[in-house]
Amino acid sequence: MIVHPIPPVFDRQSEILILGSFPSVKSIEAGFFYGHPQNRFWRVTAEVMGEDTPQSIDEKKAFLLRNHIALWDVIGSCEIDGSSDASIRDVKVNDLNVILKKTDIRKVYVNGRKAYQLYCRYTQPATGRGAICLPSTSPANAAWSIDRLVDAWSVIKT
Repeated sequence: MIVHPIPPVFDRQSEILILGSFPSVKSIEAGFFYGHPQNRFWRVTAEVMGEDTPQSIDEKKAFLLRNHIALWDVIGSCEIDGSSDASIRDVKVNDLNVILKKTDIRKVYVNGRKAYQLYCRYTQPATGRGAICLPSTSPANAAWSIDRLVDAWSVIKT
């Protein structure tokens, strides 16, 4: 069983919540969300917000808070083979009330289909909140170019 090692990023001004499934091996090594160098999350969200891509963990946290974005994952612990979302089993979800009770989250977005499936199965019944599924920024989603991802992810700005 691997326990999620990265705390959520949010503050009282957070208005949107973006959820992944579970950190990759590279993210765990980096100590922060979307730590794989080929993951396009930071580049896509920065482009959507009209900013330069943040590089350090401190820059990434500041970017999120400045843009009123809360960031976490659906899963709090699970069994997983490497970084393969398809191998996720024995799921225990994160308690999103940690964020929801301290913010005024207007919309919940999930990064990719697996996160969406997990959210709908485990989290939505507890929160009563629907989520919008965005295309995964993972390098495994090679069918989506940066331009297509930016276009799809632009909904987070409205």
